[in-house]
Amino acid sequence: MSYRVVQWSTGNVGKLALRGILSHPELELAGVWVSGAAKDGVDAARLAGLDTDCGVSACADTAKMLALKPDCVVYTAMTDNRLAEALAELQAILAAGINVVASAPVFLQYPFGVLPDNMLEPLQDAARAGGASLFVNGIDPGFANDLLPLALSGTCQRIDQIRCMEIVDYATYDNRAVMVDIMGFGQPIDQTPMLLQPGVLSLAWGSVVRQLAAGLGVTLDSVTEAHERRPAPEAFDIACGHIPEGSAAALRFEVRGMVGDRPVTVLEHVTRLRSDLAPEWPQPAQEGGSYRVEITGEPCYTLDLCLRSDLGDHNHAGLVATAMRIVNAVPAVVAAPPGIVTALDLPLITGYASATPPE
Repeated sequence: MSYRVVQWSTGNVGKLALRGILSHPELELAGVWVSGAAKDGVDAARLAGLDTDCGVSACADTAKMLALKPDCVVYTAMTDNRLAEALAELQAILAAGINVVASAPVFLQYPFGVLPDNMLEPLQDAARAGGASLFVNGIDPGFANDLLPLALSGTCQRIDQIRCMEIVDYATYDNRAVMVDIMGFGQPIDQTPMLLQPGVLSLAWGSVVRQLAAGLGVTLDSVTEAHERRPAPEAFDIACGHIPEGSAAALRFEVRGMVGDRPVTVLEHVTRLRSDLAPEWPQPAQEGGSYRVEITGEPCYTLDLCLRSDLGDHNHAGLVATAMRIVNAVPAVVAAPPGIVTALDLPLITGYASATPPE
C-alpha cells in the first residue's frame, strides 16, 4: 500500500525527513510546505540535497497543501519560538482530516497531565472532527526516551528508577534560535534564558517522564525540575556563533517524575559546547555525545546508545534518527484511531533494508 504524504518544512530535521520520504518504498511525496519565498517553487529533491529533480515543487501556500488531501503530513517545523502558531497549524491539518507525524512540540509526545485543557482540547476536538491521528515523537531523539527504556523494563523484576540521558556536545548544532535565544548559550550566565524560566523544562519534557510512568503503571505525585550551568573559561566559536569568555557554555538539567519524595522517572540532559567543560558531569560513551538509559532495580541496566553517520557527526546522526522515526511511523499512524496517539499506542516501528548496498 502507498501513502501520500506532505513534508511540512525543510529545516534541519525536515530536509532529512524529505530524503527519507523520497526513498521510502511505501510513501509517495504529494507536496512540500515551506515558510519562505526563497524555497517556494524549488523542486523537493533539491531541497533534500539530492542532485536530480523529483517533479514535486515546494509551496508556501498552506491552503494548497491541505487541498492535496494527503494521507499524512510529516510535520518538522520549528515550534519552540512559535508555539501558538505551530499548535494552530496542527489543529488546521487535523481538522482537514489529515493524519500527522511530528518531531515537535515535544510536550505532545505524551500531553496528558502536562498540558492544560484549553491547549489540549482544541487539538483533540480537531482530530476527532477530522477523523485524524497525531503522533509526536520528540527531538531527543524521542525513541531514546520511550522505546528503549520501556523495552528494557519488560525484562525487570523490580524497577526503582528509569533515567534517560542525553550527553552531547552541541558545538556543531547550527541553529542559533535554539542555541542562543532558547538555551542561552553565549549569553551572560546570570541571565535566565527562555528554557530555564520556571516551569518551562517541566512543560517541555514533562511528557517524557509522564509517558514512562504510564508505561510502568505508575501514578506520579509531581514533576520537578533542576538545572545548573557553567561559564566559558575563555572565548571560542561554535557553528552558530561566538561564545564570549564567562558566558554560558555548559548546561545540565533534570526533569523528575516523583512518587512522594522519590524520583522514579527522570529525563536528564548534559549539554556542553566543548568536551573539557564541567568534567565532573556525566561523560558520553563516545566522543561528541551519546544517549544513555539507566534502570535501577532488579536487574540494573546501563544502556549506551552511540549515534554515528557517514554523512556527518553525532548531531547529524541524531537529526536523521529523529526524522526517520516519524517517517517510518506514517503507516501505523494512518491506521491508528483518531486523536493523539503515543508510543504506548503504536506497534513496533521498523525501517526498511536497502535494496542495494551503498557505494
